[in-house]
Amino acid sequence: MKLTHSFVAPAPAEEVWEALIDPERVAPCLPGATLTSVDGKTFSGEVKVKLGPVQLLYRGSGEFVEIDPVLRRAVMKAAGKDTRGNGTASAVVTFQVGDSVEVETELSVTGRPAQLGRGLISEVSGKLVDQFAECLASTLGSVDPDEVAQQQHLRVVPDEPIDLIDTAGVPVLKRVLPIAAAVLAVVLFVVLRRRRQR
Repeated sequence: MKLTHSFVAPAPAEEVWEALIDPERVAPCLPGATLTSVDGKTFSGEVKVKLGPVQLLYRGSGEFVEIDPVLRRAVMKAAGKDTRGNGTASAVVTFQVGDSVEVETELSVTGRPAQLGRGLISEVSGKLVDQFAECLASTLGSVDPDEVAQQQHLRVVPDEPIDLIDTAGVPVLKRVLPIAAAVLAVVLFVVLRRRRQR
């Protein structure tokens, strides 16, 4: 599925560009993510995802396959799979930095998260981009060199998981409640029928 997002550049374009092509600088702003290694244009990491009572841990790697400093445009490919075999995720992310940051993502998801559907995944990804933009703004706006240096270190302890249901908020409840009501109605019907047959 194709997702498009944009946010106002929280600092001069060149500064934002330099941050976005540095995995160690942006990793602290990625919800649920832990960066485990960086080697030139490639990197590895983990992402924790919570879907109701189910928690998934994706492990994978990514690579910048295109970096154009003149246009301030980059293309990144990343892929990972759940450690328990509950699904996979892959993405090709293209972003360009100007007065705003334009982000286009080609996303492929299998397993439990895919059950959310395109509309809900789009809503959740939009909110995650907003959170990322706010965090990036605070990071670039820091005037404390020690704080910036600390944020740039690799995180070896997994971050809190992305709670997809909590992130989606009211929209997901509006969609899930009718389904839950229908399931409950079917269950009650079966129970009552069994009682009558006794």
